[in-house]
Amino acid sequence: MRSALTTTPTAPTAARWPHWLAVVTAAATVLLIGAGGVVTNTGSALAVPDWPTTFGQNMFLFPWSRMVGGVLYEHSHRLIGSAVGLLTVILAIGLWLTESRRWVRRLAAVAVFAVILQGVLGGLRVVLVEHGLAIIHGCVAQAFFALMISLAVITSSAWMAARPSAPVPTPAADVRRLRPLALLTAPLVYLQLVFGALLTHTGTRLDAHLLGAAVVTACIGALAGRVLLRHTEHAALRRPATLLLALLLVQLGLGLGAYIWRFTMLNQSMPLELGLLLLSAHRLTGTALWGTSVVLVLRILRMAWATQGLLPQPARGARPHSGTLTAPQGGEVLA
Repeated sequence: MRSALTTTPTAPTAARWPHWLAVVTAAATVLLIGAGGVVTNTGSALAVPDWPTTFGQNMFLFPWSRMVGGVLYEHSHRLIGSAVGLLTVILAIGLWLTESRRWVRRLAAVAVFAVILQGVLGGLRVVLVEHGLAIIHGCVAQAFFALMISLAVITSSAWMAARPSAPVPTPAADVRRLRPLALLTAPLVYLQLVFGALLTHTGTRLDAHLLGAAVVTACIGALAGRVLLRHTEHAALRRPATLLLALLLVQLGLGLGAYIWRFTMLNQSMPLELGLLLLSAHRLTGTALWGTSVVLVLRILRMAWATQGLLPQPARGARPHSGTLTAPQGGEVLA
């Protein structure tokens, strides 16, 4: 009998609809984060003083006629959050029914736990009137968004392909050198979001946020520059790297506008709507920057695995969608 270390399991397959559901859930999460930003920037966090009810009523039956001003912002945020939670549960059920990779199913279960935790944190922030929970609530939202982005990427057809979408003509050592830089850049982007949450909710740590902006700019420039110079033939890396640079430039401009609005006297000549637009756009662009960095990291990891022979390769006489993988360390299929 062949041992588990020498078996050559078939490359994993999965239904396509969970991938698109993951994409929709990620997009809904961006909308949720944007709505949360509007709630924070308009001071509407406590416009609805109770939870999980809304002024004592079932939140889903609360009349639209009473959704005005801050109540509109806060209650809409809750409804969008509920929709994201429902989508996450449906996605997790779908992956448990259709996904052959155990680690992906477990990641979907983590996403369900995270979205429940996020809802509870938001509710406790209202019930306990605890300002610090608002910061944690915002940071967990960004972590959950990364989970959704990850599920969308690893369930995509490109990731699931039996062989890499293109050969890796560059030396394996050069591919592996991308990995530590990518694994450094993405967490720094997330840390910058944490500093942004602190600044938004407390008005402090502007110094950390400005320093973080400089460090993130340098890291993204180094990572994207290396990808665009050394891996031009790999569209899967080139596209997110290009988008990362474009988003960075936009974010720096929006950051300057947000700084002028919040910390200089020039805001007196700016309409309130413009200030709210600047702050909201700055938050959403930071979210997009974070999500794009996660996509790039995952694709770099996949390419690194390909150079190490950890991705499924087609079996003799088999169609391209089925393949075998020699697992030198007995690990689970990474594709």
